[in-house]
Amino acid sequence: MRVAIYGGSFNPPHVGHAMVAAWLGWTSRVDRVWLVPTGSHAFGKRLLPFGLRVEMCEVLARCAGSHVDVCTIEAELPVPSYTIDTLRALAVRHPEHTFQLVVGADILPETPRWKAWDAIAREFEPIVVGRGGHGDVEGMPTFPEVSSTVIRARHDAGQDVSALVPSGVLALLEGQSFTA
Repeated sequence: MRVAIYGGSFNPPHVGHAMVAAWLGWTSRVDRVWLVPTGSHAFGKRLLPFGLRVEMCEVLARCAGSHVDVCTIEAELPVPSYTIDTLRALAVRHPEHTFQLVVGADILPETPRWKAWDAIAREFEPIVVGRGGHGDVEGMPTFPEVSSTVIRARHDAGQDVSALVPSGVLALLEGQSFTA
């Protein structure tokens, strides 16, 4: 089975993530999409509790389609867990699958800071999609620029984010603060 690994902080997951996950299945690029919430962020970003982000990803998975699942492997890996470590651990646990990493074009300038990006590219053939405001990728769609950073700021300022996150995710964000 071909599995797309769509990792991220998902802090919070948003409609852009849902669109990418849904598109992967609609176009049969892969058989399954596994959302993999980061256990802790390699670059030190403050995150909502892991369990809450997993729950939000489960809501997003139900919205994106029956081909989307949530994988919590990062809760079991040593901290920090880098993308290459997660991908290799998945490959060892599931040798029957072929894994590909999914990233947006906005991530490409950051890859020199990633641990073993060359090995990721060689072993896990990334699927790179365009992201509004960050350039197009030839032959791939460009998804709207929806940003968790903007969502966090708007949410904490009491502004409406209902058009940016699935309604079930919005319900889970009630009473949460990204800055406290």
